[in-house]
Amino acid sequence: MLEPAERYTGYTAYDYLEPGVDYREFAYAKQIGRVPKYQGLALSDDQAERAARLLREETVISLHEHVQVFPEDMGQLRDHIRQGREPTGYEGLSRSGLTAVFDNGMDGTCCISSDAGWKYQDVLFDLGVRMADLAHQDYVIKGETLKDIQYAKETGRVAHIFALEAATPIENEVDRLDVLYGFGVRQMGIAYSEANYLGSGLKERGDGGLTYFGERAVARMNKLGIAIDISHSGDRTCVDVIKASTKPVFITHAGARGLWPTNRMKTDETIVECAKRGGVIGIEAAPHTTLSPEHPRHSLESVMDHFRYCVDLVGIEHVSFGPDTLYGDHVGLHHAFASQLSIGQAHGHVDYEEVEYVDGVENPTEAMANIIGWLVKHDYSDDEIRLVVGGNTLRVLEEVWV
Repeated sequence: MLEPAERYTGYTAYDYLEPGVDYREFAYAKQIGRVPKYQGLALSDDQAERAARLLREETVISLHEHVQVFPEDMGQLRDHIRQGREPTGYEGLSRSGLTAVFDNGMDGTCCISSDAGWKYQDVLFDLGVRMADLAHQDYVIKGETLKDIQYAKETGRVAHIFALEAATPIENEVDRLDVLYGFGVRQMGIAYSEANYLGSGLKERGDGGLTYFGERAVARMNKLGIAIDISHSGDRTCVDVIKASTKPVFITHAGARGLWPTNRMKTDETIVECAKRGGVIGIEAAPHTTLSPEHPRHSLESVMDHFRYCVDLVGIEHVSFGPDTLYGDHVGLHHAFASQLSIGQAHGHVDYEEVEYVDGVENPTEAMANIIGWLVKHDYSDDEIRLVVGGNTLRVLEEVWV
């Protein structure tokens, strides 16, 4: 783990407000040391030095995270969410080595006005409040352009890029995409696990593919410069989106169904079609997703089995990482919102051993450091590592972010 970045001053979320007066205060999970340090790499001194150098020198981008901090007592989760004030994990980010991070918030569970989540007014509130907090410190900056990512790298900052896991909040109003872009959203999923006006989610019994409205939305996202994500979309919808888009598409956080047969993983066809059109798949690490026959107990090794599979399938130029981690009890979050996150439909038909956390990829602070360590241990070259920890993502963004 890195020492805190020199530019980080110790700011914590909403320091400009008075807790207990301006908002309800909760005891939050530790950002550093909540779980034991990963012991599975066993790097030599030379390997550890090389991994640290790569983390320090390269442009390191996570395609998918949730960099908020969650209550220590997950029984308080809904009360915490209802006040609409998600705290960003500045302390953890200061030790992560990340140059840029796509932060997808928690809008599927953004239950400020409704327990159903995904409400447009709640999403705008969430985005606005978090932007107000970002504006009161100078270490994590709002990332909207390639220049912002470059500036973050040059000045020792982190570029925080707002993203949404689904376009569900726009309902049937395509102009809401422009509003969300204006708020800073630069990446958006088509559908979460449930179908919406654009297309099908991965949990549905039938997949009707991209709708006519979905085609309009894809075209508008291409024009605006919003990167498209198909991680949670149904199989037919995924391929339809790839073909409808004039720009490459991301699978920001998933794995290979050829390795672990759940709906949450992507078919070989989807991964290949994405790559053929210049897109990238980010390998997922949220609890109980990227398991493998060789490593059925979820850990960094399971995650990297999916990395190797996808590299063999489409080439290293089309693979990256979207670990999908957070600060707090991720498994507890899944338990609390199992129905809204469609955990049963996504994973329920394959048996797996439940873990308390994914060893080695538990949070945004350790994820990319341990991934780089694994790549070094397995003799990937500097050029190959440079591609998968940021270069491939930058190549797509150069084409997508108009």
